[in-house]
Parts: sequence; C-alpha cells; structure tokens
Amino acid sequence: MGFDEEWGRLRSDAAESRSTDMRLNSADAGGAASSQGDVASTPAQKKTAANDIERDLEPSTKKAGDWADEASGNAVKGFAGWDTAKGLKTVQKTWEGQVKTLMGRLSVEKGALRGAGGLFARNDLDTHGTFQQSKSRLNGL
Repeated sequence: MGFDEEWGRLRSDAAESRSTDMRLNSADAGGAASSQGDVASTPAQKKTAANDIERDLEPSTKKAGDWADEASGNAVKGFAGWDTAKGLKTVQKTWEGQVKTLMGRLSVEKGALRGAGGLFARNDLDTHGTFQQSKSRLNGL
C-alpha cells in the first residue's frame, strides 16, 4: 500500500470516528432516543412491571427450568453407559446455571423497578440540600 492510499484510509477512518462524537450541550432532535418515543414511566408502571416479574416471569421460568431438568435427567438415565449421557449431563449443568442466572437477573430487575422511585426521591432531596447549602454560603458573603 502506498502513502497516498494509506493516508486516504486514515483520513476516512478519522472522519468516520468523528461522526460518533457525543453532544452534551443539546438533545439530538432526530436521534435514536427521540425516535424510540417516551422512555419515562410512572411509579405505577414500575410497580406493575415488578409485579409481572414476580407473579408471571419468575414462576414460569422456574417451572420451565424444572421441567427441562426432569426431562434431561430422564434422558441421561435412558442413555446410561453411553457417551451421550455424559454430554447430556454437561448440557444439563449448563442449563441449570443459565436458569439460575436468569432467575437472579429477574430478581435484580424486580428490585430495581421497585426501588427506582425511592432512588429518585433521595436524589432530589440530596440535590435540594446541596442547593440550600450553596444558597446559604452565598447569602453569608
């Protein structure tokens, strides 16, 4: 590759990387966030989502995981003494780990949904307190 070709490629790469710069001084009117619609939700919507996780997703996930464990266990017994049984045991162990991870994530999301309102309220109170301290200091000058 000659100098001119390499220089052209480097300039092109630099121009492409510049297009992903972040703008902190304003919102992009046509960006991805605005095209997705309003992502805000009310405390009631968060509570409903957390309840859906607790009442539907968690029990259904556990039930599906248990069913798969039972079916895999029966298959392992059916292939006892074969290499297939060893492979199925490995798959079963991986599946159990994935179900456990998913159950943990569902629990974390449920907790986050239930705790979000409190976090926002505490953040607002902290911000208010900071402004009050700054105001008192300015008034004391």
